[in-house]
Amino acid sequence: MTRLSRRAALKGAASFAAFAPFTAACAPGSVTRASPMDAASTSGPAFVDGVRMAELIANGDMTALEAVDAAISRAESVEPQINAIANETFATARETAEASPEGVFAGVPSLTKDLMDRKGEPTLYGSRGFEGYVAPADAPFAAAWRNAGIVSLGKSTSPEMGLISSTEPVVTGATRNPWDVSRTPGGSSGGAAALAAARVVPFAHASDGGGSIRIPASCCGLFGLKPSSGLMAGNGRGDSPVDISVDHAVTWTVRDSAALLAMAQRPDSDLGPVETVRGPSTRRLKIAVAPDSGTGSPVDPSVRAGVEASAQLCRDLGHQVVDFSLPFDGAQFVDDFLLYWAAGAAAFAQQASEMSGKPIGPEILETWTLGLAASYQARADDMPAAIGRLQAFKAEYEAMFEGFDVLLSPTLGRPPVPIGEQDPQGDFDAVMESVLSFAAFTAPMNVAGAASMSVPLHWTDDDLPVGIMFSGKRGDDALLLSLAYELEAAKPWIGRVPAVSAS
Repeated sequence: MTRLSRRAALKGAASFAAFAPFTAACAPGSVTRASPMDAASTSGPAFVDGVRMAELIANGDMTALEAVDAAISRAESVEPQINAIANETFATARETAEASPEGVFAGVPSLTKDLMDRKGEPTLYGSRGFEGYVAPADAPFAAAWRNAGIVSLGKSTSPEMGLISSTEPVVTGATRNPWDVSRTPGGSSGGAAALAAARVVPFAHASDGGGSIRIPASCCGLFGLKPSSGLMAGNGRGDSPVDISVDHAVTWTVRDSAALLAMAQRPDSDLGPVETVRGPSTRRLKIAVAPDSGTGSPVDPSVRAGVEASAQLCRDLGHQVVDFSLPFDGAQFVDDFLLYWAAGAAAFAQQASEMSGKPIGPEILETWTLGLAASYQARADDMPAAIGRLQAFKAEYEAMFEGFDVLLSPTLGRPPVPIGEQDPQGDFDAVMESVLSFAAFTAPMNVAGAASMSVPLHWTDDDLPVGIMFSGKRGDDALLLSLAYELEAAKPWIGRVPAVSAS
């Protein structure tokens, strides 16, 4: 296996082949299942989940402007500590709320990840190379959220083009984890997760091309579902040889995730429509537990303890739990996926150069991005074979599920790592080693197009969240959400509040 390395990066970045970037340029009142937040919501708290907030607004118990003003106040109270907003649009949000938005989430405040265009607003893509860019139109997924009445307070921070598992971009500075501000909230939806975890908003837009919903959900103690490929608005257009990225959200409650999933689907998806999942199923599942990655990278003892406890929880709930070892060649998979990922970095480097009018280099791009891009250039001839293997992996992944229903594994190899360990301006090889050991479990589901979720079922002795990942096949979104409702009821996480919290 040829590892991407600083040696390849030092060969320079003169010209890059074109490659499609990986990340995109149920009425709530009818949800009858009680949420863990509902018990508190009867007294009219400052913070409830999105489904409940939409109900309160629709019933006249609060106005959309009151909901937005409260969220802005919460954002202003915690932003100095977590640095999770790339660009605020508070004035526009107030104007939108005053105009009485319509839709199933009418008036509910949230934020949009800084990789997605909203008409008339800046999109940095986490990069100095896109300073000054203003989106000419909504991306399809942003349009779906706007049409649902969700009020965006601005853009949440992302690493440069979402290319790394921490959120420490040069252009906005490091975003910090509300549970421990010395640690990362994960990436690439790190700002989204930090803001939701700090209870600024009940949910926030997130996207996942290699784990970028599930990684920050794990780091921040949130629920994070990566939907199946081709299901959500703007996804599955067929413009990439392996369709790995999909948009959705990080949420506090399972029912918010389920309602958002039903609301923002593609009308022409071959999987849809996936109706709103309203609660657990009576079906008992066969769950395979794979505590180790296919690469053999180490798993922290606290993470392993979380997997074991979660497996026992599933047994206690009546599910059949069996041991399992991942059967695929992890080393080859990682090499192919990294090359594919690096091709996206190369394409983005060219786009940043064209946008800024400056040459590809450290003035506009980070060391991590430049290293990935140059590594792709050095190995471009290997790309067709890598794509072929990644495309074939889909069937290999699906075949695993002939003997069970759901795969249980860690979301991450370690709890959230310290700020600076994955500094995108740091030593390329050292950062790569950290990323590969930290985010060792999530990418196979992206390549397979499979449904996968991180569930906040465990905390370390020093109160750091540890997400547990449950994955199915492509199209198993409803199956996973039903299981998530059951896990949420059996081991609720709503009562846990991070050190930095706005409510």
